Parts: sequence; C-alpha cells; structure tokens
Amino acid sequence: MSERNVAMVDLKATYQAQAPELDAAVKRVLESGWYVLGKELAAFEQAFARWSTTNHAIGVGNGTDAIVVALKGLGVSEGDSVFTVSHTAVATVAAVEMANATPVLVDIDAATYTIDPAKLEEAVKAAKASGARPRAVIAVHLYGHACDLAAISDICRRHDLFLIEDCAQAHGATIGGKRVGTVGDVATFSFYPTKNLGAFGDGGAITTNDKSLAERCGAIRQYGWFKHYLSDVVGLNSRLDEIHAAMLAVRLIRLDAEIAIRRSVASAYNQGLAGVIQTPVVRPGVEHAYHLYVVRSGTRDALAQALKAKGIGTGVHYPLPVHLQKAYAGRIALGPSGMAETERAAREVLSLPMHAFLTDEDVAYVIEGVNATVR
Repeated sequence: MSERNVAMVDLKATYQAQAPELDAAVKRVLESGWYVLGKELAAFEQAFARWSTTNHAIGVGNGTDAIVVALKGLGVSEGDSVFTVSHTAVATVAAVEMANATPVLVDIDAATYTIDPAKLEEAVKAAKASGARPRAVIAVHLYGHACDLAAISDICRRHDLFLIEDCAQAHGATIGGKRVGTVGDVATFSFYPTKNLGAFGDGGAITTNDKSLAERCGAIRQYGWFKHYLSDVVGLNSRLDEIHAAMLAVRLIRLDAEIAIRRSVASAYNQGLAGVIQTPVVRPGVEHAYHLYVVRSGTRDALAQALKAKGIGTGVHYPLPVHLQKAYAGRIALGPSGMAETERAAREVLSLPMHAFLTDEDVAYVIEGVNATVR
C-alpha cells in the first residue's frame, strides 16, 4: 500500500476551485434560453482574444476541428502538402486529412520534442523536388514548450507556406516575450478538460489577427454561412456552445495564476531531480507553460511501474508515433531525414504529475519516489 496517491491531473479540484462561479455561469445560460452562438460565446471570444493578444478568436467544438477550420479558412485543400510532426496527439495529423490535405511528417528536435527546423526545410525541398505542392506548416508547441518560431517563420516565408501554430498544449507559453499563437497566420487551441485552460467537456478555438480569415473561419464552423441558411463555402458543424463558453470565461480568470503554479511545481521538480533523470529543456527566450512535465529514461516502463506502486500517477505522451500507428503506418509521407528522434522519444518519455492543485507534500513525494527508484 502506497503512503499517498498523487494523480497526474485532478479535474475535480479544477471544478471545486471555482464551483460557485461555474455553477452560476451554467444557471445563467440555462435560464437564458439561448444555447448556441449567443452572447456568452461572443463574450468569451472577446476575452480569449484579449488574453491571447490577438485581434480575433473563433470558438469551435474541439481542438481537432480548430485545425480543420483553420486549414479550410486558409484555402488549404486536396493536393496540398501540410508539414507537421509525428510526435504529437494523433489529432494534428487526423485534422490535416479531415481537411483533405496531405500530411508530411518531420522529425523532432531531441531536446524540446518540437519540430526540427533544419529537417523541416529538408522535407519542404524534397516535396517540391518530387512535384508535390507544399502549402502549410503546423508547428506543434508540445508539452507547453514553444517551437523555434523564428526559424520556422523564416522557412515559411522563403517557401511561401502558411504557418499554423498548434497551441493545444501551450496556453500561456511565450517566446521572446510574446505569447505563442501570435506569430503564425493563425493559431489553434484545445480546451479538452486536461489542458491548461480546460473545459468540462470538449471545446476549441482559433485565433488570428487577420479579419477576413476570422470571418471565413466563423462561417466555416457553421456550414459555410455568412448569412443564415446560405452556404457560400463548404463548411461543417463545429460550434462552441454557450454553456462551455460561459464556463471557460470563468476558468480564464484563473489561467495565468494556475500557469504560475505549474511553473513553480516544475521548478521544484527541476531542483529535486537534477542529476537524477533528464528533466525538461527550456530554450533561451522561452517561458514554458508546463501543460506536462516530461522526463526521459532509458528504463521508462520500469520507472512508471515503480511509481505506480508508490501511488504516483504517470503518463506517456506519446507511446507510439503517428507514423507507426495502424491507421497511418505505410501510407503517410515522411521527411527525408527519417524519424530517429521521434521514435527514441516515444520509448523514453514519461509525464509526471502536473497540475495547479498539487501540494508541496505531493511534489516532495513525487521527487522522493523518482529518486528512490532511479538511484
């Protein structure tokens, strides 16, 4: 029997921290009689745009749809190549195919797990040489760490590619003092319950500074309607409902404070695990948002089992790269550099407990557990 239990996430605590405000928000929506595309969504979109330091935010049904709508809004379509990573939630790649485009997967930087700019450029050049039509890059800010946006933006500029920032795991991360999601043509967010800004169900958003793109995305999320019942473009049905919008507006109030707590937990982990296990690398100029705290170990599975026996929850993000999964293996294009770092990371990464409701005792217990197991 373990001394205590420390969960990877604590969604119940997320609710309890703001229960009166959340309950009031739900009651307000229910009593209004208006549940889709109303004033609650408009208010949240305005608040999220302000928070993200962009001009426009468009609420959608989930983070996957956010990518689909963004791609369609940019005009990416069948025959277009979209470059992204295999070390990501499968949603990133699934969204590209849902938009009828062709994913091309690129290896990652070994230190930060984000797309390797040099390998990205190799892949773009190889695609052009083969007669493919490169159109866009989806830069996934993974675990809360920003991609090398300066290098990626330069590649996109030189090769005339759209840049989509996938910020599903990076609410609150910054690079060069700017929030992620403000550099590319468009950014996408997930509000899945475990995210830094999590809903109580599914939800997502698109942000951009381009007014015409925002209007197109707003139409595409509802059947391509610029006017009610009149489809000017092909769209889909992906709307962030009023209840989720109202609750997210409440959650947004605490977001920066909760990210500060995540950073404090990460700092304690860094100190307590230094020299024991490989802790997250943070590039100069980046503020990590610590959606996940990911360590590396050549004996990852044994470590996970040992921590489980001590009551410490862990996770693997992600155990099998997209290009090796049954649905995609053998049919998804890969960059010429291969996937060596991606496949090595999949064997070694382990996520330790990380959320805003960990106590000092919880953190100390996790540190003690890893030290006792690895040493």
